Amino acid sequence: MDGETRDLFVTVDDPKKHVCTMETYITYRITTKSTRVEFDLPEYSVRRRYQDFDWLRNKLEESQPTHLIPPLPEKFVVKGVVDRFSEEFVETRRKALDKFLKRITDHPVLSFNEHFNVFLTAKDLNAHKKQGMALLTRVGESVKHVAGGYKLRNRPLEFAAIGEYLDTFALKLGTIDRIAQRIIKEEIEYLVELREYGPVYSTWSALEGELAEPLEGVSACIGNCSTALEELTDDMTEDFLPVLREYILYSDSMKSVLKKRDQVQAEYETKLEAVALKKEERPKVPADVEKCQDRMECFNADLKADMERWQNNKRQDFRQLLMGMADKNIQYYEKCLMAWESIIPLLQEKQEAK
Repeated sequence: MDGETRDLFVTVDDPKKHVCTMETYITYRITTKSTRVEFDLPEYSVRRRYQDFDWLRNKLEESQPTHLIPPLPEKFVVKGVVDRFSEEFVETRRKALDKFLKRITDHPVLSFNEHFNVFLTAKDLNAHKKQGMALLTRVGESVKHVAGGYKLRNRPLEFAAIGEYLDTFALKLGTIDRIAQRIIKEEIEYLVELREYGPVYSTWSALEGELAEPLEGVSACIGNCSTALEELTDDMTEDFLPVLREYILYSDSMKSVLKKRDQVQAEYETKLEAVALKKEERPKVPADVEKCQDRMECFNADLKADMERWQNNKRQDFRQLLMGMADKNIQYYEKCLMAWESIIPLLQEKQEAK
């Protein structure tokens, strides 16, 4: 959706830490602006914690089983960070939660879901949580109770291709994620060495006369390179890795919807075979079989539409991600080049003086 056609805007900001007797947790401010008739007011501001986002996602899965629900960030958004209340962790999670809500906001069906409306507007969300504890939609319920073990006779080729693509895609991203984490770990170790390495030249310069200025220059150069490497590592940790993980989780979500679609097809085929086994020459197709067929066609249409939307988002996100990664690496090497070039004149001056 372009900015001109949007009628719903949602942002996540202002994380706050709450310390209670039983637990400590973070809440985020959710600000909603909309001109839709479903909203009584033009603007809302509520506070939500992570488990509220989790409730919303579960409700969307239950009430919209034919659609791809965006993934939530996992508990370990920043791998290796032990303190989940650190500024880095909280900010990375805030960005991920903001993206989660924006994905829903941009969806032509999910954005109109009643549970999403409640999440954005209700002052007391816990009251709504208690009301809907044991409720499941009819479609969601039927999907969950399909007999297992039935093998599809004829899975459509396009959905078989989607399944194969998702398996390969998740495998590739998982490999990139693991290698990227190793690279970041090695960069952090290298950064520790650089920070120890640079000051040695500075302390050495105190013992020298003519070499003092060049040695101080080398020390400053290594310090500048350290700062540049730290910035690059932070960018990789905060911007690159979260996108990889989001799309790994996205592929899992898509596989889940694909599995539900297959279950509905299996239910339809089972009922169709039962009708065919009857001895009537022209058995009438029961209403429940027709409903099952309608549900399968609904799954097919929604899944294809969501897959196309997901592919478009993926292309944009990864173009932006890779462009950003290229820019950050260029900036890093340019800073290192400038740092090392800056000490050349110092060394040349000493040679000329000699």
